Amino acid sequence: MIRMKLKTRIIIGFGMSILVPLLLFSASLYGLSHTKLAQQEKNSSEVVYDISVGESANSQTQVRLIAKDLLFTATVILVFTALSIGLWIYRSIATPLVKLKKATQNIKEGNLDFVLDVEGDDEFSELCRDFEEMRKRLKESAEEKVLLDKENKELISNISHDLKTPITAVKGYVEGIMDGVADTPEKMNRYVKTIYNKTNEMDHLINELTFYSKIDTNRIPYTFSKLNVEDYFSDCAEETGLELETRGIELVYANYVESGVQVIADGEQIRRVIHNIISNAIKYMDKPKGIIQIRVKDVGDFIQVEIEDNGKGIAPDKLPHIFERMYQCDQSRSAKGNGLGLAIAKELISVHKGTITAENSSDKGTVFTILLPKAL
Repeated sequence: MIRMKLKTRIIIGFGMSILVPLLLFSASLYGLSHTKLAQQEKNSSEVVYDISVGESANSQTQVRLIAKDLLFTATVILVFTALSIGLWIYRSIATPLVKLKKATQNIKEGNLDFVLDVEGDDEFSELCRDFEEMRKRLKESAEEKVLLDKENKELISNISHDLKTPITAVKGYVEGIMDGVADTPEKMNRYVKTIYNKTNEMDHLINELTFYSKIDTNRIPYTFSKLNVEDYFSDCAEETGLELETRGIELVYANYVESGVQVIADGEQIRRVIHNIISNAIKYMDKPKGIIQIRVKDVGDFIQVEIEDNGKGIAPDKLPHIFERMYQCDQSRSAKGNGLGLAIAKELISVHKGTITAENSSDKGTVFTILLPKAL
C-alpha cells in the first residue's frame, strides 16, 4: 500500500477532480457523437452534426439533444468524482481525528492505560504518534509521582521516628533536672552531656535531610576541578586516620596509582562520600579491634577506591537496598543511624558519573567500591 502525506493527497485529489471529469466528459462527448451518427446512418439519412452551425430545425434539435445528454453526463461525472475524492481525503483525516478525540477524552478522564495505534506516514499519523509518545511520558510521570509520594510518606514517617526518639530523651532528662533527680554534680554532668549528645543527633539528622533535599532539587553548588589522585586521597586518609585513632580503630591506607594521574571531581563532596562510608562502618563495628582499609587503584579509564571494614557485614538480601534513603537493615541498628548517609554518597557519586557498590568481604566485613572516571 502506497502511503502519502496529506499535502500530497490533497494535490492529487485536486488534480484528479480536474482531469477525471475532463477525460470522462471527452469520452462521453466522443461516444454520444458516434452514437448519433450511427443512428442517422441506420435511418439512411446523411445528416452530419455541425455544432457550430445549425440553421435547420432538425440540426437545432439534434444539438439540443446532444447538449442535454452531455450536461447530464457531466453532472453525473462531477458528482461521482467529487464524492470519491472527498471520501478518500475524508477517510485519511477523519480516522486519525476520531482516534485522537477518543485519546484526549481518556486523558481528560485520567485514563492513561490505552494505546493510540495509527498506521500511515501523513501529518495526522505523525501527530497521533507524537500524541502516543506524550501519553507514555505522562503515564511514566504519573507512576513516578505515585512512587515519589509513597517514598515521601515513608520519609516523613522515618524522620518523625528519628526525631521523636532523641526529643523524648531530652525531654525526660530536662524533667529530671527540673524535678531535682540530678541532685549531685556527677548526675547533673551526665544529664547535661546526654542532652548535648541527643541535640547533636537531631542537628546531624536535620543537616543530612537538608543536604539530601538540595541534592534532590539540584541545588548543590558543585566545584569540579582536576585532582591529583595520589595527593588527594593521601590527605583524606591522613584526616580520617586521626579521627579513627581517637576511637581505637586502625586505618590501613594503600595507593596503587602512579603519580600524576588525575580525576575531575568536587573534592569537598568526595570527602563527604568517604566520611559517610567510614561513619557507617564505625557505627556498626562489632570487633574489639576495628580495622578500616582504604585502597586506591588504577583500573583503565577509572580510579577505583575500596573502603573495607572488619565489621559483621550486611545480610545478602539487604545489600541491594542499603543505598536507598532512610533504609535501615534491621531494627537493632535503627538507633545508630538514619539511613541517609549512604543514599547521599550514591547520589554524589552519580553526579560525578561514577558508581558505588557494596559487598561482603571474605573477612565478614563490608567492602564499598567507588569508581570515578579519570581526567582526560
